[in-house]
Amino acid sequence: MTTHFLGDTAVLLGRSLRHIARSPDTIITTAIMPIAFLLLFVYVFGGAIQTGSDSYVNYLLPGILIMTVASGISYTAYRLFLDIQGGIFDRFQSMPIARSSLLWAHVLTSLVANLISLVVVVGVALVMGFRTGASVLGWLAVAGVMVLFTLALTWLAVIPGLTAKSLDGASAFGYPLIFLPFVSSAFVPTESMPGPVRAFAEHQPVTAIVNGIRALFAQQPVGADIWTALAWCAGILVVGYTLAVLAYRRKIS
Repeated sequence: MTTHFLGDTAVLLGRSLRHIARSPDTIITTAIMPIAFLLLFVYVFGGAIQTGSDSYVNYLLPGILIMTVASGISYTAYRLFLDIQGGIFDRFQSMPIARSSLLWAHVLTSLVANLISLVVVVGVALVMGFRTGASVLGWLAVAGVMVLFTLALTWLAVIPGLTAKSLDGASAFGYPLIFLPFVSSAFVPTESMPGPVRAFAEHQPVTAIVNGIRALFAQQPVGADIWTALAWCAGILVVGYTLAVLAYRRKIS
C-alpha cells in the first residue's frame, strides 16, 4: 500500500513539475515581490531604520524569506482549484490510484517551487551584500525551518483550493500572510512598536521564525526562539493537514 502511494505520488508530482517547467513564470512571479521589497527596504528605507545590525540586508533577509513562501503558497490553492474545476480530480478518482496522492503531489510541488524561489531570493541578497558565517549545519537548520514552514502553510493553502467558490477566492488566500511579517521583527525591532502592536508582534509565529533564522545566520545562540518557531510550524502543520484532509473527504464523498 505504501509503495502504491509513493509511486502514484511520484507520477503526479512529475506531472505538476512538468507544468511548472513549461510555465516558469509562476516561480518568477513568486520571487519578484519579495525581491522588490528587498531592494526597496535596503536601498530606500534601510538608511533610516535602526536595527542595531551593521548590515540591514542581513537583518532583513529572514523576513523576506518568509514573504517568499507566503507569496508562493497561493499558487498551491490556485493550481488545486483549477484541477478540481477542470475535472482532473474526478478523472483520477476513477483510476486505480491512491486518493491521498492527489493532495500530496500538489503539496510537494509547492515545496519544490518555493525552495527554488528561496534560492533565487538568497542569490539576490548575496549580490546585495548579504554575508553570513553560518556553518553547513547552520544552513541546514535554516533550510529545515523553511521546509517545515512551507509545508505548514501549503497544507493551509490546500483548504481554500478545495473549498473556494471562485479562482480569485482560492488564489487570494496568501495575501494576508504576505503582510504578516510587517507586524513582526522582520523589518524593525519590536521594541520600536507601540504597546498593543508590540504585544501582537512578539507573540505571532513570524517573529519567532525570523529571530531564529537571524540567529542561525549570525552564529548567535538561538535561545527559545528556534523552539518556539518549530512549535508554531508543527502546530500549523498539524491543524492545516487535519482540516485539509477533512475538506478533501467532504469534496470527494
